[in-house]
Amino acid sequence: MTRLALSIIMYSLCLFICMSVAAGQSQQPQLNERAKIGLVLSGGGAKGAAHVGVLKVLEAHNIAVDYIAGTSIGAYVGAMYALGYSADDIETIMLQGAWDTGYSDSIPREHLSYRDKQLRDRYNIPINIGISEGKIKIPKGLIHGQSVSQLLYYSTDRVKQFDSFDDLAIGFRAVATNLATNEAVILDKGSIVKAIQASAAVPGALQPIVINNQLLVDGGIANNLPVDVVKAMGADIVIAVDIGSPLVSTDKLNSTVAVLEQLSTMLTQASTAKQKKLLNDSDILLRPDIDELSTTDFSIMAQALALGEQAAQEQLGQLTKLSLNEGQYQYYVNNKKQKRALWLTSVGKPIYKVEVQGASAVNEQLIKQRLNIKDGQIVNKEELDAAIMRVYALNQFERVEAEFIDTPQGRKLVVAPKPKSWGPNYFYAGFNWEDDFNFDSAVSLNLAYTMSDITADGAQWRNELEFGFQKRLSTELYQPLDINKRFYGIANFQYERQRWDFLALNSLDYDLKHRSSSLLFGLGFNYSHYTIFEAGLIGERGSVANSFLFNDDVDYKTLGGYFKIAHDTLNSISFATRGNRFSLTTYYRDETYETSTLDLALKLNNTREKTWQINADWKGAFSIGNNTILGKVEMSTVESDAGLSVHFSQLGGFLNLSGFRKNELVGAHKLFGAVIYQHNLGHKMPLSNMPVYLGLSLEAGNVWYKQKDIDLNDLIYSSNLYLGTDTLLGPAGLGFGYTDSGESALYFFIGTRF
Repeated sequence: MTRLALSIIMYSLCLFICMSVAAGQSQQPQLNERAKIGLVLSGGGAKGAAHVGVLKVLEAHNIAVDYIAGTSIGAYVGAMYALGYSADDIETIMLQGAWDTGYSDSIPREHLSYRDKQLRDRYNIPINIGISEGKIKIPKGLIHGQSVSQLLYYSTDRVKQFDSFDDLAIGFRAVATNLATNEAVILDKGSIVKAIQASAAVPGALQPIVINNQLLVDGGIANNLPVDVVKAMGADIVIAVDIGSPLVSTDKLNSTVAVLEQLSTMLTQASTAKQKKLLNDSDILLRPDIDELSTTDFSIMAQALALGEQAAQEQLGQLTKLSLNEGQYQYYVNNKKQKRALWLTSVGKPIYKVEVQGASAVNEQLIKQRLNIKDGQIVNKEELDAAIMRVYALNQFERVEAEFIDTPQGRKLVVAPKPKSWGPNYFYAGFNWEDDFNFDSAVSLNLAYTMSDITADGAQWRNELEFGFQKRLSTELYQPLDINKRFYGIANFQYERQRWDFLALNSLDYDLKHRSSSLLFGLGFNYSHYTIFEAGLIGERGSVANSFLFNDDVDYKTLGGYFKIAHDTLNSISFATRGNRFSLTTYYRDETYETSTLDLALKLNNTREKTWQINADWKGAFSIGNNTILGKVEMSTVESDAGLSVHFSQLGGFLNLSGFRKNELVGAHKLFGAVIYQHNLGHKMPLSNMPVYLGLSLEAGNVWYKQKDIDLNDLIYSSNLYLGTDTLLGPAGLGFGYTDSGESALYFFIGTRF
């Protein structure tokens, strides 16, 4: 090839490249020349879905958003959009989210340890009261924020902490209020989840969030419509969406709650009015017609979203002046995707280290064991959510926070459990009432005081008092024996008084009074979070009295051992819809009886009995949709040389051979079984989140005093039709039971285990 030909080719190639570059530059939108748009999203609780409706209209008309500032629910929607989610993405996440659970930090029963399940079943009144340093303590908010934070973690995925919220796909700011100074605090970096939580922490309802040593609460108090914030970020034109609540009329101010809500509305309206004055003629204010909607009923979100769309559509004339052409808008969208990819890429990277901060009395190794996240593991958001719940289910924290930090070494997961601020010593209360409208009500009140972490290994000392249907006083020391709390020792002293008004011995009615004191020492093994093995020694001294059968008390004392295995994954102790509960306990006793009643003294005095007692029970449930099938089986027996024992079993009451009054049948041997069909009517009612159960049971069982009298032909059959629900005080409802032998009873119950 000649030098001339080569020169011509090189010249042509350079010319082609230059022309291509010039053409590309001419096609690239000149976005720097357009006005920058800032979006302001106010607080308003469940009505915040209206913000998503506005976003859908903005996207449909190619309106680019360059800056976002939000308060409370507006901070949530704004943060999601700033992270790069589309309006459709946010709609799906919001409408499918379990927002109603944000008003409860109660650990689901199935996630609790076996020991904590027993504690909750007995102490069903949800109080959070503790004592330390001689002072009574309560939480700083009715809601601790764990459920809310887990919902936010799940929504935002495994997002890292940011050096600046300007690094998001869209520049973002959240507004909170400094509880100590009432000043607005602009959150512009760090944890996006904590920023949202701080902005939405309603004082008194949700606990304040600590950021940079500041106690932060709902931003609506100081600035509910942060127009000034988005203008300071650089916005030339502001689109402000106001979903704040209006003041209510005098006739609706008829309760303390209504007055407090009115005061809160006054504060937010004052800050909103101040911000609206900053808007000029080029800015756009949208006010969706959501005044009649509730701020706390998240079932209205779909309706609020539609009203947000409607409000934006009504001002399309102004909004479309901000629309970009297709090429410009696509360039804007691609730019957002590129920024989103910068942080989204790290989400799929493996974790090189799990770090636990502030574990205090709870062993760091135990927390890591509960997390079950290994170095080098890639964690998805479902796995992270489950891991956080496993730590929270230890029932020793008011909140468990988790953040990802990207370091030069790789991605680090930092888990920070926050100890209960009202601990480490706690009060508990329980209440149970069952009435069959025929005989005495079975009412009991339970109180307990637990001192926790009294040793470095996390020992607990619990003192309990029970009044009413039966009376009980007990004190118990529970001592973990290893660093992972798998093994434990237990010592328990208990004094108990019972009155048995029962039918036995050819249907004669007996009033038997039983008093006993017992001392137990045991060793246990937590095979899993839900299963225990326990064995030990137990001694008991007591008396049995009945004026009809004998003139004086029958005194007894026993010494022996026991073995127990128990497993529990039920999601509810009463209206279970899934899980299983099983326990098997055996006792071997050496028993001695004495009495001054002449005819009994010849038989009983200095009589020593070797007895075996076996108690076993199972309860299980499974569901298909809103239909549940439950099964129950209970069996007890006592084998002794002379057929003598004071360790009776009881039967009778709601779903325990319905038709009889509570514990009406008493004997040394018991057999009972039931199949229960249960349908949840709650989904058909306005309060769709509240379960309302309609149930029907088929039951069979009986008790026998002597082993030789056991005969399956003696089984009593019964049925029960009931309507009930789970309340803050436990199960409650009405039922009607009827037996094949003619007994019947109408039951009212609340807080009752059955």
